[in-house]
Amino acid sequence: MKNIEVKEKEAGQRADKFLMKYMNTAPKGFIYRMIRKKRIKLNGGRLTGSEILAAGDVFSLYLSEETMDSFMEEKDYKEFDVKFSVIYEDENILVVNKPAGLITHPQKAGEDSLTGEILTYLAQKGEYDPNAEKGFTPAAANRLDRNTGGIVFAGKNLAAQQEITKALREGSIDKYYLTLVRGEITKSGVLSGVISKDERKNKSVVKNKGAGKTVETGYNPIQWGSGYTLLEIRLYTGKSHQIRAHMLSAGHPVAGDKKYGDPKVNRFMKDNYGLNHQFLFSVRSVWNEYEGKLGYLGGREFKAPLPASLKNICHDLFGGRTCE
Repeated sequence: MKNIEVKEKEAGQRADKFLMKYMNTAPKGFIYRMIRKKRIKLNGGRLTGSEILAAGDVFSLYLSEETMDSFMEEKDYKEFDVKFSVIYEDENILVVNKPAGLITHPQKAGEDSLTGEILTYLAQKGEYDPNAEKGFTPAAANRLDRNTGGIVFAGKNLAAQQEITKALREGSIDKYYLTLVRGEITKSGVLSGVISKDERKNKSVVKNKGAGKTVETGYNPIQWGSGYTLLEIRLYTGKSHQIRAHMLSAGHPVAGDKKYGDPKVNRFMKDNYGLNHQFLFSVRSVWNEYEGKLGYLGGREFKAPLPASLKNICHDLFGGRTCE
């Protein structure tokens, strides 16, 4: 028999989800069978699996060491050079500035990613132990495309991670981006449309009507001239490639964007400024007032500085005027 105590970082999740993470290669059927047969108990009593765990709860596993070992695979942890910068940090949350070129979540084992670098950062600080913590692994809570830099949130414990995810899903965090687009735009507005995605091509299309999810993209011109406009974008919805696809549908493709952009513009940006990815950056996030574990962040604004390479493009195109 083995006792497992739930830690503060692991609290707030269902009991069955915790067990699936703890015995991470065990089939779901095995977990539920052991629960039904009372081979796994919670706080000395019967377990259903739907209980929400609190710190200090104790599982009792009436299983052999051989059985548990066969279903417990070591976490795939690898140290990486940390390339992000920290914007804000406390005991619950980490806000970072992801550089362009770094994928948010790994697509294969051992791949450098923002999530992998976050784990490295927390491990080096002594706030994460990959061998000791089975029921929760910190990770980026929102995703930016590989070649889009800027603000990403991560929870240091499960309750914080869940609350960030909920806040993002419910629109409690206002997200703003800076982007350079083809054409001169002089008035603010909101683009509305229906977005659909071709999964095979990993490409989204926005149309005025049709099947798909409704999306809204607000835009406010900051600077314009030389045939380009620097826009501050506000996302009212958050769908894959929304900004890039929506600006293309409006006739103002994002500069440097190989998937949705204008090849002529992209060639000009690369030849003159060395830009080989989309000019798109998550520059600002504002937390609205709300209640919860992270309620103390209500009203807070987080900002990430525009990279020097993008600033230089703005200064050149707009005669040295500010680009933030």
